[in-house]
Amino acid sequence: MNFAFDEQQNAIRESVARFSAEVLAPGYRKRDLSGKIERSVIRQMGEMGLLGGELPEEYGGSGLDCVTAGIIIEEISRGDFNVGYIPLLASLNGQIIAQHASPELAKEWLGAITSGQKIVCIALTEPSGGSDAASLRMKAERKGDTYVLNGEKTSISMADQADVAVVFARTGTQESRANGISAFLVPMTLPGISTTRFEDAGQRAIGRGSIFFDNVQVHASHRLGDEGKGFKQVMQGFDYSRALIGLQCLAIAQQSLDETWKWLTEREAFGQQLAAFQGLTHPLAEFQTYVQAARLQCYYALWLKDAGQPHNAEAAMNKWWGPKLAFDVVKQCLLAHGHTGWGEDLPFAQRLRDVLGLQIGDGTAQIMKNIIAREYIPK
Repeated sequence: MNFAFDEQQNAIRESVARFSAEVLAPGYRKRDLSGKIERSVIRQMGEMGLLGGELPEEYGGSGLDCVTAGIIIEEISRGDFNVGYIPLLASLNGQIIAQHASPELAKEWLGAITSGQKIVCIALTEPSGGSDAASLRMKAERKGDTYVLNGEKTSISMADQADVAVVFARTGTQESRANGISAFLVPMTLPGISTTRFEDAGQRAIGRGSIFFDNVQVHASHRLGDEGKGFKQVMQGFDYSRALIGLQCLAIAQQSLDETWKWLTEREAFGQQLAAFQGLTHPLAEFQTYVQAARLQCYYALWLKDAGQPHNAEAAMNKWWGPKLAFDVVKQCLLAHGHTGWGEDLPFAQRLRDVLGLQIGDGTAQIMKNIIAREYIPK
């Protein structure tokens, strides 16, 4: 058993870490205020091979393993948690498109996504159901060589910034639930598509909103996989993205810890460095232990995926523990900085707002624990 990254992975980590510190971190607050991620930054990530690097080379990827994709997202998120969504969406949707689109369609869109020229989002959640995704009501009616889409998707990350969406709609009956759902690759410029944006407490650079489909005609060649198989496709993809989300969250936890450990050596009180006070160091030491364990759990799930082994429960562990732990860690680091930590001059308050949303999005803790329990209860 080897817990070390190889030479190539360490080189990638160092390169991404420099980019994150020099380009992303200085703009973290600005992106929050502007409510968007600059296209120039996304293109730069594409040029560096940071988007969908695990995809095949013919689709614009580099054939990297999933562990390396985790390294990339972790380092990007250290500088800007929200920018970490861009490689996350490229990896999640990229695998769905690569595996289930026609080769021609996959090559056309994945080349643009991996180069940073286009942004992709995933449209699954609806007003009538979030956790119960199989109950979705959006319709896709077949008419000749096209499908006509009608309905609303809500709580969609990058809703008003994406160029294309992986959309899930019902082609079967409502009673067929998961077996009646199909997936489509839908350009956001098609007639009949409109978007709104929500006023959220955090993740403002990403932008969460609704996408409305009013008689949107999508060519049948844009269907991903077989009709009625879309739900199973996305569930398999989430086993991957949940491990990546865990690393995205733990990245800002570790970054906050690094900054706070340093702060304890720079600040003095009662004639001593703050590092001399166990009331400050012991909570940080405890959280450092948890972050180290949770991070290894995420990489274990990615290693299992690379090895072709089941990782359903492990991915669910990553998804419920990572966001919660990260929130608790950042909160403690904010408190350790005292009154200065409460201000917007330091990143802790924004990090709290940003990471809290992932205790809801992409699967709540309760749903994740259901998945874990289902795997461990004797059959």
